[in-house]
Amino acid sequence: MEAMSRFSGLCAVRSSAIKPSFFFPPSAKLPRHADPTFIGRRPISLQCRSLRVDARSDVSSFSDPITQIAGSEPFLRTAIAGMENVYLSRNPTAKAILDLVRSHDGDHVFYDHVAFRTFGVDGHGIDSMARFFLDFGYVQREELRFPAKKLKALWFSPPQAKHSDAGPLPRVFISELLVDEMSPECQEVIRKYTQLSCGGYKHAALASTLGCLTWGKPLYSDYELLSRESEYAAWTLVNGYALNHVTISTHRLKSQIRNIRSLNQFLENQGFKLNSDGGVLKVSPDGLLLQSSTVADSTSFTFADGVTESVPCCYIEFAERLLLPQYTNLADEEIKEFHRRDGFEVGNADKIFESTSKDQLTRKVA
Repeated sequence: MEAMSRFSGLCAVRSSAIKPSFFFPPSAKLPRHADPTFIGRRPISLQCRSLRVDARSDVSSFSDPITQIAGSEPFLRTAIAGMENVYLSRNPTAKAILDLVRSHDGDHVFYDHVAFRTFGVDGHGIDSMARFFLDFGYVQREELRFPAKKLKALWFSPPQAKHSDAGPLPRVFISELLVDEMSPECQEVIRKYTQLSCGGYKHAALASTLGCLTWGKPLYSDYELLSRESEYAAWTLVNGYALNHVTISTHRLKSQIRNIRSLNQFLENQGFKLNSDGGVLKVSPDGLLLQSSTVADSTSFTFADGVTESVPCCYIEFAERLLLPQYTNLADEEIKEFHRRDGFEVGNADKIFESTSKDQLTRKVA
C-alpha cells in the first residue's frame, strides 16, 4: 500500500475537463481488424526500423505504402492523447493558446509534430521513446546534431491514417543529451538516476502517458548541478519523458492566422510571450520551413530533499511548411501535405530548444 501511495504521488495528473486532440472520434466506423481490443499480434514489420529518406524529398512520407498503420490506430491515438492530456494539465499557456486558436479557427487545429527529450545513456535515449512509435508504423528519418548543446535528434514520419475524420497523425521529434560528452560530475548525477530507473526506459511511452518520472524525484542539489552545465539536462531530470512540446500546423488552419507571421502578431497582441532567440520567427535556409514558439511555463516542483522551487515546464510551437517549388502552381484544393517542405532544420531547432532556457524565461516583454 505504501508503494502504491508513492507511485500515485509521482503520477498525479489533473484529470479533466481538458479535451485532448487525439482521441479517436466516436463516429468513426472501425473495420473488424482495427478493434482496439485485438492484441494478438505485432502491428508492424520490423523492416520499418531501417528505412531512411531525404527529409526534403518530394516523395510523400505520408503515402508510402509501408507506413500504413496496421489495425492499431485507435490505441495509438488514445496513447498520444494521454500524453497530451498530461501536457495540457501542466501547461496553462499551451491550453489557453489552443482554446484561443480554436475559437478563431474552429476544429482545424492539427499538430505538425510532438517532441520529447531524453538522456542518451543506459538505454534511456532516443530509442527508449522511439520504439513505441516504430511499433505503430512510424518511420525513422533524418538525424540532426547540435554540437554546442551536446545533443542529437531523430525525427519520425507518421503512418498514413486510415480514418480521415480523425485528422493526420503528427511527426515525432526525439532528442537526447550526449551524456558521455558531459563533465564527469554531470555524468555521475545523470547515471545515478538512470540506474535508479532500472528498466524504466522500456516503458517510456507509458511514463509519458501517466506523467511519471521513472527514477523518482531528484535532489535539488543534483538539479542545480546539472542546470549550471546544461539546461536541457536539468529539464529532463525533472520532466522525464513528458511531452516537451506540441506544434500547431499553421498552414492547416483556415482563418487569417494560418500565416505564421499573422499568428505570431496575434498571440503577442494577446500578451503571450514568444521565444525571441534568433528572432521570433525561425526560417530555414531554403525559406520553406517557418517556426516559432512560446516561452515555457514554469511550475512549482518539490524535490526529494523537501526543497520547493520553480522549474521550467513545457511550451507550444507553431510551424508553417510552404510548398516545394515544383508545386507552387497547384490549386488550394489539390494541395496535400507531401507537396510541402518536410523534415526539420538544425538552425531552427537549435533556437526552439531555447524556449525552456533561463534567459528566455526571465526576459521581460517589451
